[in-house]
Formats: sequence, C-alpha cells, structure tokens
Amino acid sequence: MNNDGILNVYKETGMTSHDVVFKLRKILQTKKIGHGGTLDPDVTGVLPIAVGKATRVVEFMTEAGKVYEGQVTLGFSTETEDASGAIVARTPVTSAISAETIDSAMRGFVGTITQIPPMYSAVKVNGRKLYEYARAGETVARPERSVTISEFVRTSEPIFDADNQLIRFDFRVACSKGTYVRTLAVDLGAKLGFASHMSYLQRTASAGLTIDKALKLSEIEQLKAENRLETVFLPIEYGVSDLEKIELSDEQVSEIKFGRFINISAENAVVAGFQNGQLIAILQQRDGKLYKPKKVMI
Repeated sequence: MNNDGILNVYKETGMTSHDVVFKLRKILQTKKIGHGGTLDPDVTGVLPIAVGKATRVVEFMTEAGKVYEGQVTLGFSTETEDASGAIVARTPVTSAISAETIDSAMRGFVGTITQIPPMYSAVKVNGRKLYEYARAGETVARPERSVTISEFVRTSEPIFDADNQLIRFDFRVACSKGTYVRTLAVDLGAKLGFASHMSYLQRTASAGLTIDKALKLSEIEQLKAENRLETVFLPIEYGVSDLEKIELSDEQVSEIKFGRFINISAENAVVAGFQNGQLIAILQQRDGKLYKPKKVMI
C-alpha cells in the first residue's frame, strides 16, 4: 500500500506529539513520519501527520493557522498557566462579571499582539529549553514574540462559582503559529484584574483538518489491520492548505522541473504551484514576479 499522504490524527490527553509519531511508526511500519505542530500533553485535538513523501510539506502544515476551543478560569493562576500546574497566585472572585466586560477585553487581543512565552515551554534561551530552567527553579529573561489572533470569542455564559470564588467561561480562538493560548488566557485574566489560567484546551482545526474527522490511534490501528488505511489518507495537497495557490501552465511546469525561475503574479512570497489539482511545487519569491522552486513535488 502507498503510505504517502496526510493523516488527521486525534491526539488524546497525556500523550506528547512525539509519542503519537513514535506509535504511528510502529503501526504503519515506516520511519518517514512528521507532525504539523506540537500539542502539549494536556491538550487534545487535531494533530496533522505527514507520512512518506508528504513529510516534505510538514513545515507548511506547522506554519498554518490553527483553531482552539478551551476554557478560562478566573480566580487563581498556576506555574504552567494551565490546569496541570501548582497554584502560584489567588485573586478571589467575589461577584459576577458581565459577559460584555469579558467580550470587550477579549476584543482587545484580536490582531497582532506581543506575547512572552511561559517558563514551562519548549522555547530555547541560551541553548536550554525554558521548562528546563523552570524545573531547576531558575528564571531567565524570555524573548517576546509577535503573533496574530484573528478571532477570540466567548462561547459560553460566564459561570460564577461563589463557593470557590471563581468564574469560568469557554472560548474559541483562531491564531497564527507560535501562539501560546494558555498565555492568552493568563493575559486576558490580567486585563480583567484577576489571576487566571487555561483550564482546558482542544485544537479543533489545523492545516485545513478538522476535529470531526480526526482519528484516534486505536482507530488507525484497526484500519491497518483491516487493510483499509488508504481510505483515510489525505493527499499531500492538504499540507499546503494555508498557502496561496497558483495555477501553472505546461511551460511553467517544465521550467520548474529544471529548477528554473518562473514569472508569476502572486500576493505572497511563498506560494503553492498547482496544475489540474495536483501540487507541483512550493515556490519562493526572489525578485519581483520571479519565483524559484523551493520544493518540487513531481
């Protein structure tokens, strides 16, 4: 069976993205597997997986925008900014907060914003991952990063828990690569005047793949046993769903095969060149309308 293509995998809680790749290598009996965007162990949801030749487009799957659904809890913060960490600060919520107050604060995060990565993250500073510093009880200056939030909305009524002096509400966020959603939850809480954390998170869409069609590893294993895996492999074209698409002529395809520059009109510096629905190449802008093949897929 041809194992080239994209798999829409549902990552379950407690597993790292690397765990998923490791298990799939055993199930599919191939080493050529990569994932399109790391998920923290506590986060569930869509994990795009590239197999075989499709691994050549993993970087573009990773760059693609993502959609998450989760929950914010106002009232206390944790060292990891999510529900798994030890409590580090409390600000008891003594009365309900209006939905409009929350919505107004959330709207302030839409657009390009600056984030400081959490200490419990894999961002490297001076050759060491931040979580390594955190586990050693050390602190270090963290680099700021710019990310883009295209949507950040409340999806449930705010629930005031008077007994525990907390408020919880659900949200949906559509964001660029590199966004720390747990940091977004903490920053939102700060804007509302409370210590807070992200109490739940699920990735519902990534690289054009959606959670309603995602498969658990057990389901993939069952399909393999039944020789029906080909029914769930998606074409490599799914790996470039976020790139601008350009239709190529026969002459341009011929030039690309030889690695030559071609002249095209495009809005972006990196585009996906197609012909009759087939991905021909990833093209990189070099000078004006001149584009050079970055990766040739045929």
